[in-house]
Amino acid sequence: MNRKVLLFELSLIAVACVVTVLAFAHLPDRIPTHWNFHLQPNRYGPKWELFLLGPGLMAAVTLFTSIGPWLSPRRFEVDNFRSAWQQMMLLLFCLMGYIYAAMLWADLHQRVDAGRMILGGVDLIVVLMGNLMGKLRKNFFIGVRTPWTLASDRVWNATNRFAARTLMVGGLLGFLFTIVNLPAVSISVLVASALAPCVYSLVVYKQMERRVEL
Repeated sequence: MNRKVLLFELSLIAVACVVTVLAFAHLPDRIPTHWNFHLQPNRYGPKWELFLLGPGLMAAVTLFTSIGPWLSPRRFEVDNFRSAWQQMMLLLFCLMGYIYAAMLWADLHQRVDAGRMILGGVDLIVVLMGNLMGKLRKNFFIGVRTPWTLASDRVWNATNRFAARTLMVGGLLGFLFTIVNLPAVSISVLVASALAPCVYSLVVYKQMERRVEL
């Protein structure tokens, strides 16, 4: 893992811990930790869970970024696309940090719509992640991992290039629907943009199978 990125992530984790400690006394005893399809809170938990949902998840992403290459089995090495791997994991880390910041801000300012803030952030991160999909090589951790993509490098590459387009379009459309306060439509678009490449991988595999190209 790049030392500058590691230092950046460890610094943000430390800041998140300090901010949580300073804000702890001002937080309600129970805080929303999950939102439904219409962005209404449907699960509450004790405020100490913020340490897990914020610094905890951020630290987990940092750890996995570091050990992912070591965990990769032969012929599925992350080293084959290390730069894209690190960029993708950095985006995931930033997403965890953003979600935590949105939750904490909403808990301190009750009128803030945390669900909408979080969904908007997810939309934009999906766009950025989509931009990296075509650079991923076959592995067990990130990308469109279906039985058909894992069975063929050609299907993997074609599917993940297709996913790059669907995720970028889905993220942008989802963000627009979030802005106009249509969260259910935004979530539906995101789900569709993620599922479409899975179906596409089956179609491409069967076409190649029929042409005896596998």
